[in-house]
Amino acid sequence: MGQTVTLLFTDIERSTELVARLGDEWPDVLAAHCSIVRAALVEHGGEELDAHGDEFSIAFEDAGAAVAAAIAAQRGHAAHQWPRGSEVRVRMGLHTGSPVRVEGTLVGLDLHLAARVCAGGHGGQVLASDATRMATPGAEFKELGEYALRGLPAPERIFQLVAPGLGLDFPPLKLESAAQADGDRVRVVLAEDSILLREGIARLLEDEGFEVVGQAGNAEELMFKVRSYSPKVVITDIRMPPTHTDEGLQAAREIRERHPGTGVLLLSQYVEAGYAMDLLAESAEGVGYLLKDRVADVGEFVAAVRRVAEGGSALDPAVVSQLVGRRRRDDPLGELTPREREVLELMAEGRSNQAIGERMFVTPRAVEKHVTSIFQKLRLPAAAEDHRRVLAVLAFLKEGG
Repeated sequence: MGQTVTLLFTDIERSTELVARLGDEWPDVLAAHCSIVRAALVEHGGEELDAHGDEFSIAFEDAGAAVAAAIAAQRGHAAHQWPRGSEVRVRMGLHTGSPVRVEGTLVGLDLHLAARVCAGGHGGQVLASDATRMATPGAEFKELGEYALRGLPAPERIFQLVAPGLGLDFPPLKLESAAQADGDRVRVVLAEDSILLREGIARLLEDEGFEVVGQAGNAEELMFKVRSYSPKVVITDIRMPPTHTDEGLQAAREIRERHPGTGVLLLSQYVEAGYAMDLLAESAEGVGYLLKDRVADVGEFVAAVRRVAEGGSALDPAVVSQLVGRRRRDDPLGELTPREREVLELMAEGRSNQAIGERMFVTPRAVEKHVTSIFQKLRLPAAAEDHRRVLAVLAFLKEGG
C-alpha cells in the first residue's frame, strides 16, 4: 500500500460542444483553463499526475490543501473573463486513498474512484468521497447520498463541497444511486404512437438509469400499463390514436386523478399552452410539459423526468414564454419586480437556483434572495422549499392563463 494522498480530478463540462462552437478560439480558452488549474495546484502544493486535453489528475499530500486547490480553481474559472459564448464550467472530484507509485506516477483503484466521483458532477460543482470528507474536518460538505460507481465493488457516499464562491444548487448527480443499483430505479411508462421515437426515448432513459416498465401506442394501452405497473412517472404524447387530438392529455388527467403518486410529463410537437394549463388546473406538483425537440438535449430531458418523478415541475421555455405574454388587469403578481418575475419565469421551467443564476449572470446567493422575496410577496405558507416553489409556479401560470 502506498502513501495516503488526496486526489483531485477535473474536466470541463460539455467540452466537445465548446470545441465545436469555438473552433479556432478553443486553443486559447483551453490554455486559460489549464493555467487556472495549474496555478491552483502550484499554490497548494499539488503534484500533476496527468493532463489530457481539458482533464487533470492531481495528487496532494494534505487533504486540506486539495480542498483549497479545488476552491481556488473554481473561483479562478468563475472570475475569468471568457470570450462570449465560451464560459468554462469545470466539474471536480476529490478522493483520499493510498494508491501505489509505479514509474513516477500513481496507480490503483483509488484513481478510478476519484475519476468516477468527478464524472458524476456538474460544471462548477466539487464532489468528494467520504474518505476526503473525513480527512478534512475543517471543511463543510453537503451529503448527496450513496451511489454505485461503475466498475467499483461497493457503493460510495458522495458529498458536495460547500464554500464561499461555489454554487450550492445543482441538478441530480449523473450517477446511479445505490438504491437504483439494488433494483429500486425510477419506474417509467412511456406512451407514444411513433415506434421509432418511443424506442429511442426508452433506450435513452434506460441508459440513464431509469426502468421503463411499459410502453404504449395509444391512451387505452397507457391506462392499462399504469394500472399494471404503478410507475413513478408517465411520459406521454398529447396527440395519440385514434383521433390524434388530445387523447394523451385526457389520459394524463385521469392518471393524476386516480394515481396521485404518479408524475406526468407531456410531450408535444407544438406549443399548446392551453393544454398545459388544463393539466395544471389544480396543482403543478409532478407535472411536466415539453416540446419533443427537447428530448435531443439528453441532460435537460433526463433532469426534467427526474424532477417530475420527484414531485416537481418541468415546463418548456416556449410554453412559459407564451403564458407570460397573457396579462390580466388584476395581476396578482403585480408586487414583483421585473427581476423577480424573471426568476419566477425560470422557476416555472423547473430550473434550479444554480441554473437560474447562470442564465441571469448572478450568484446563487442573489437568486436565493429573489426566491425568498417572491415567497413573501405571494404570501406562501411556510413549508419545504420545493413545495413553496411549486406553489409559486402555479400562481404564476394561473396569472398568465
